[in-house]
Amino acid sequence: MMQFQSNVEQNAIELLNPITKLLAILILGMATLIFPNAWLGFLIVIGLFIVAGIAGIILPYSKMVFAFGVPISLMLFFIQGLYSPKNKTIIADFGFAQLGKEGLLYAAKVIVTLLVFLSTFYIMNKTTYPGKMVAALTQSGMNPQIGYLILASLNVVPQMRRRMDVIKEAQAARGVETTGSFLIRLKAYLPLMGPVVLSSLTDAQERGMTLETRGFANETANRTSLIPVSVSRADRVIRYLLWSFFVVDLVVSLLIYFS
Repeated sequence: MMQFQSNVEQNAIELLNPITKLLAILILGMATLIFPNAWLGFLIVIGLFIVAGIAGIILPYSKMVFAFGVPISLMLFFIQGLYSPKNKTIIADFGFAQLGKEGLLYAAKVIVTLLVFLSTFYIMNKTTYPGKMVAALTQSGMNPQIGYLILASLNVVPQMRRRMDVIKEAQAARGVETTGSFLIRLKAYLPLMGPVVLSSLTDAQERGMTLETRGFANETANRTSLIPVSVSRADRVIRYLLWSFFVVDLVVSLLIYFS
């Protein structure tokens, strides 16, 4: 947590309110979805590369985009380009199937829409501390118990991973072979599952009992947050620009559809 907070002081994207990032996911994704063609989504994806660079995650972001984009693009271009019922303008005839312009354009639209939703969510996930996200949602009026469920769900995988690493190191210290071929690693990991699952269930039960004894379900209590969340001037400007962009996108899309 301290490491994350030190990065916040140096990173403009991490300084933004989590609600602003959620709004960006919704508006940019919906704007790409309702726009008649793929050009807007393509420009948004390029812009998100710049945002990822500002956030300092350009390399993992690029790997994620290409690892997802290349296979899904090949698959959709093949399926929609050759076999889409929308195909009317034939670009190439391969004998067994015909490559259509309409199918390719539709595939491009689907690809950029998926990339915009996935990219914005990835950037938010990498630049937002889960506790700050839940604190912002709770501050916005969400039930604190629902916020706790969201935070607990986000922490399940990292906690299990850390616990598995500790148990793995303990077994290695006792002479259990944990490296080598696939079968050796499989034999080493199977005994880990029992302690990891049981300890996770025990932690969840203990955490629930602790929250009950501290009056977490008391609706009349004045709640405070350990993590301060505020709406800065940059958040207000970005939210205004996002809503303005969505209105313009909606108007332009309607004009194109009915022209």
